Amino acid sequence: MRIILAFVVTGAVIASVYGYHPFRDHKNETTAILTGANMIDDAVDFAVLVPSGPEPEPPPEMTNYMPEDASESNPKVDELVTEAAALTSTKPSRIIDAREKLNEALSIPMNEQQRAFVKKKLSELADKWLFSRTVFEQDKLCGSYEVKPGDKLEAISKQFKVPYEILMKINNINRPKALRAGETIKVINGPFCARIYRSAFAMDLYLQNTFVRSFSAALGRPGMETPTGRWVVKSDGKVIKPTWTDPITGKTYEAEDPDYPLGSRWIGLEGVAGSAKGRTGFAIHGTEERKELGTARSRGCIRLYDEDVKLVYDLLTPSLSEVVVVE
Repeated sequence: MRIILAFVVTGAVIASVYGYHPFRDHKNETTAILTGANMIDDAVDFAVLVPSGPEPEPPPEMTNYMPEDASESNPKVDELVTEAAALTSTKPSRIIDAREKLNEALSIPMNEQQRAFVKKKLSELADKWLFSRTVFEQDKLCGSYEVKPGDKLEAISKQFKVPYEILMKINNINRPKALRAGETIKVINGPFCARIYRSAFAMDLYLQNTFVRSFSAALGRPGMETPTGRWVVKSDGKVIKPTWTDPITGKTYEAEDPDYPLGSRWIGLEGVAGSAKGRTGFAIHGTEERKELGTARSRGCIRLYDEDVKLVYDLLTPSLSEVVVVE
């Protein structure tokens, strides 16, 4: 009882410290024709980014992404949460140190309520250190870059292993050609990656090994389950509102059709390990139907609510971002 009471008090303390401001959207429209020849739900792609710049942390192993939930709250987690709250309350706030404490907590066993609370706090912190123009001292995941004569935003994004769209957003850049030599912009040391839990119908988004966001997802229906294993975003896999032909019915859908099923974004995947190896035709894409989320509804693809998939689209990098599906 004391442990539970301590956790409740901790939650109240932290709730008074953090704020939440969801991040979204992207303009720019392209289309591509998708045929049903090798697809289960949907498919297509974007541009190969050449790795250079800061080396990311190696991706974690394909299994054991999430420690087993404990039946009772873990006092160590409560301790780390309390320390994180204290760090954000200092003047100035030690946002990065707090992030590291909470991210550490995710690596140890805890009960379901604690895990949800820690992820919520990490998500709220991401609005401060990631989805803003602020660059915090000693942050290895974000930094500043002085634009040189002849620099192009797309080349800068390749150097740092993130899509140019997210650099546009956090720096309030209206168009890629608006860069000016001598100005300083915020950059992110990518790549981002995703972990999908079939049993929870959830996607967790990470920058390197640091948790950023959780999203509710719809996954493959019985008999057409989303394959477990390691995937990578295809080199040409990112497309906005593609034309799509249903491989089962043969019906072709255009973006303007009222019953268009793919949402506003398509992120094509290629299987590279586990049951996913060699598999194609799978993707992360949008849906306007909230009732689909948290269910086994698709033909194998990962469906996110359309506003969520816009953010994921702006963060995952073709040929570099990995998506791991586990039970």
